[in-house]
Amino acid sequence: MSLFKNIHVVLLRLLALAATVAATVVMATSHDSAEVLNIKFEAKYTNSPTFKYFVLTNAIAGGYTLVLIFFPCKSSCGHFILVLDLIIALVLDSSISSCLAIGLVGKNGNSHAGWLPICGEVPKFCDHVTLALIAGVVAAIAYFLILLCSLHSLINLFTLKAT
Repeated sequence: MSLFKNIHVVLLRLLALAATVAATVVMATSHDSAEVLNIKFEAKYTNSPTFKYFVLTNAIAGGYTLVLIFFPCKSSCGHFILVLDLIIALVLDSSISSCLAIGLVGKNGNSHAGWLPICGEVPKFCDHVTLALIAGVVAAIAYFLILLCSLHSLINLFTLKAT
């Protein structure tokens, strides 16, 4: 049964790795330009600190996952890995939330602040941001499931020690 649980965690980690790498690459390659009233403007992820934060957190999470897949660890560092998994999951969630907020403002605008929607002018950029957000959400769900598996095995470890 232990091998079965480890296979699930490894598969979830591979899914998280693929999703974080995809989110990083898609967001980092998102750019488009448009001309409005003879003024050319370019939309790219480096224009917003939120999008930079999203790329950075997904790159860190992907690197952490890649290292952890090949890191042979027994129960001695399991608690430390659990804490790091929790931190990665929370950081991914915060980057997705902030990126989603900025993305919605870009798509819908904000009439109270006088911000106009830009997705009608730069649809390629908005499509890339949407795809990156979807990949980020997949990675966050994978990390949530990894946390559930790790907590389940930790609780089982404590129950076995108590009996």
